[in-house]
Amino acid sequence: MSDSNDTQPPAPRRGKVLEALTRAERKVFTRPAPKSAKAQVKFLLTRAKGSTKALAERLGVSRRTVERYRAGTLKTPQKRLQAALVEETESEWQPQVRAQVREQASTSSGMMVEVTAYFGFTCSGSSDDGRIRTITTPISPIYAKQILKMQEAGATEEDLHPIVADAVTESYFTEWGTRADGLRADFTHVQSIDFQF
Repeated sequence: MSDSNDTQPPAPRRGKVLEALTRAERKVFTRPAPKSAKAQVKFLLTRAKGSTKALAERLGVSRRTVERYRAGTLKTPQKRLQAALVEETESEWQPQVRAQVREQASTSSGMMVEVTAYFGFTCSGSSDDGRIRTITTPISPIYAKQILKMQEAGATEEDLHPIVADAVTESYFTEWGTRADGLRADFTHVQSIDFQF
């Protein structure tokens, strides 16, 4: 039996900054998330208070499909459903661990960022032309808090770029305000970005 008759619209593609924040959160799990489709469905059903209807709607499949995976009669989901199960399971996994790490980043430890992007500059008298750079630098708790709050509030990639750019400017380019007064670095054409709590 297959879940091939189930349809779901494609998930909206998230930007690189949002994906990097999600990856960073998932790296702090203290236990691995469930891997089999049956275990993922059982876990997600506990989060949905046992409602197969709610989980089916969330995954974009029929209630019967959810019931079959829960019972173990279906074992190997198609790629789309498999990706949805992994995404939904990991987004719900260990909420307290994620909350503690986010709180710590927002109040004391901050985060690290490594970004490869095109950096351009705004500053009077600057002769430093914009170019592709790879920068690894800490982000202060003040900026970490803003970034994480914006992420929780549903910020878009375009919303997050300026605040991440400000955080990189402060720590990397102006060294916490000790040099290059008034400099502002913006980045575009992000090739890769990773955060670490």
